[in-house]
Amino acid sequence: MKLLEGKTALITGASKGIGRRIAEMFAEQGANVAFTYLSSVEKGEALEQELQVFGTKVKGYRSDASKFDEAETLIQSIVSDFGTLDVVVNNAGITKDGLLMRMSEENWDDVIDINLKSVFNVTKAASKIMMKNRKGVFINMSSVVGVQGNAGQANYAASKAGIIGFSKSVAKELGSRNIRTNVVAPGFIRTEMTDVLDPKVVEGWEQAIPLKRAGEPEDVANLCVFLASDMSAYITGQVIPVDGGML
Repeated sequence: MKLLEGKTALITGASKGIGRRIAEMFAEQGANVAFTYLSSVEKGEALEQELQVFGTKVKGYRSDASKFDEAETLIQSIVSDFGTLDVVVNNAGITKDGLLMRMSEENWDDVIDINLKSVFNVTKAASKIMMKNRKGVFINMSSVVGVQGNAGQANYAASKAGIIGFSKSVAKELGSRNIRTNVVAPGFIRTEMTDVLDPKVVEGWEQAIPLKRAGEPEDVANLCVFLASDMSAYITGQVIPVDGGML
């Protein structure tokens, strides 16, 4: 039996990178997959077609989770289309890096809204369904930067640290309803975003990692499969790094 057989999962921000790999592995492990995309429309539509090969129900939604009303509508649509919702992976996120002294209010607000407020919006809407079902799983994507900070990323670090505090609180609030909430904190992971970096810079970062390599999206997705499955039934309120030993 596949690890996620019979479960319905939502992955936000799944058109590329880590989110895409999570969607692929969830479908591969038997989950019905709902996912969101926003700007990458073509990639989102292509992913919906590609995931059909696994034989589970798949549907992509163009949705901005940073908008409270859109998140509510999204969850209602998923329940209408799939019948229920068992797992939510809050993965949508952006970066707008810059030193504090040069950071605009707009760049601060955009990162907080998309990275942090979206987690509140989606979790609040989805938790109503899970509370009725008396079961559910939230997996919230933070970062090693949310644990240790990083120069030039005050907005990003604040958003990712906020996810940790939010998740630990939700784990305490919803645990009595058999709803688990955990945080994944990726380190340096190879994605489209890192492919544009200077190879010498990347090599320098890799040498500072105890495992001497960057992570792959699959490394993060493997943990998400475990956390979404019944194998992790007694794990909640935890922050789990996927960072090759950086922390």
